[in-house]
Parts: sequence; structure tokens; C-alpha cells
Amino acid sequence: MTDDERALRTELIEACRSMNRLGINKGTAGNISVRHGDGFLISPTGIPYDQLTPEHVVAMTWDATFQGDVLPSSEWRFHRDILRARPDLNAVVHTHSTQATSVSILGHDIPAIHYSIAATGGSSIRCAPYEIFGSQELADRVVTALDGRRACLLAHHGVIAAHVSIARALALAVTVEELATQYLLCLPLGAPPVLSEAQIADVLVKFKTYGQQVPQVQDGLRQAS
Repeated sequence: MTDDERALRTELIEACRSMNRLGINKGTAGNISVRHGDGFLISPTGIPYDQLTPEHVVAMTWDATFQGDVLPSSEWRFHRDILRARPDLNAVVHTHSTQATSVSILGHDIPAIHYSIAATGGSSIRCAPYEIFGSQELADRVVTALDGRRACLLAHHGVIAAHVSIARALALAVTVEELATQYLLCLPLGAPPVLSEAQIADVLVKFKTYGQQVPQVQDGLRQAS
């Protein structure tokens, strides 16, 4: 194991622990994967996060082979299929966060109730129809629900968030939980008003220059955008 791979495995473990610290997961229900080499690294099944070491993280190939006695997460199929289908995504976070899972039980998509939904890639967070956990049928549903998106709900199950890095995928999972909370708070008052497709398109453009960017400097001064 190279130093770089050990560091990536350690980052994955810390993100698993962060899911529970952030309150978006309990126990070992969630799982995380990250693209690496000729396949991906994924958290193991059924081992408490506080007991994980880098050696527990499982390296899998695209044809689902792996070495050693530690078994990968039971959800390895949708992790593999997301990363294989979406070269723009490098990490996948799956949780059973309370509010997002509650919306998934209703079978609802989360609509554009807040502009931050654009962080998921579009104007809604789709809810994939129910399939039993760990199945290829579920993986197929997930890939469809994520078309043009970075997050989706799984009916009667949980949520998936994916991004270019583990840190950003984890942050997106938190955003989805916030949006789910807002949506559930609105529902008792009736169907909430939503932003239009055009308004979300404007936000998507704005997000391209959100956060720290490569500075444009002239005569030693930066120009605010």
C-alpha cells in the first residue's frame, strides 16, 4: 500500500466517522466509496467506524473482484455503477439520514424549495423507486435517478450524494438533509412554492464562480465579482 493510498483510505474512514458526528447516519448503516486506480475503495460491511483501520477499507475492481478476507459494503453495486457511469464523480456517500429518509418513505422528490438544491445538479432531488438493498435492481434505479444529478433519495431507504471528492460528497449529503428538513416543515402548510427552472438555471451559472476561485489580479489588486 502506497502512502497516497493509505492517506485516501484514512480520509474515507474519517468521513465515515464524520457522518455519525454530523448526525446524518447512525451505526454502520452508511457507506462511502472513492475512485482509486483501476477501480475504487469502499468501506467494509458491518465494522463499527471507530474500529476501522486503513487495512479494513476494501479495494475493488470494476468487475467486482477484491482481495483479502474483509467484505465490502453490501451496497458495492450502486457505488461501482455510479462511479463507472459518471466520470465526473469521484466519491459516493450513502446515509440513512432521518429527514431525507422520511421524504423517501413518502416517495417524494424534493422540489426546488431553496436555491441550494442547485448544488445537487438540477431543480429537484429525485426519489428512486424501492428495490431491496444491495441488489443490482437498486443500482440500476440509482443510476437512472442520478442522471444529470449529484444526489438522489432511495425510497424507504436513504440518500446518496456524490461529488468530485469525499469531502464534497459528504458536504452535499448534509445539504440534502437540510433541504429534506425544510421540505418536511413546509408540507403541513400545503404544497410549497418552488423556484422555476429558469431561476435554478441562473443559480447553476452563479455556482460556477461560488467559493474560492483562481484570483484575477491587476496591479496587485483583485476585482470582486
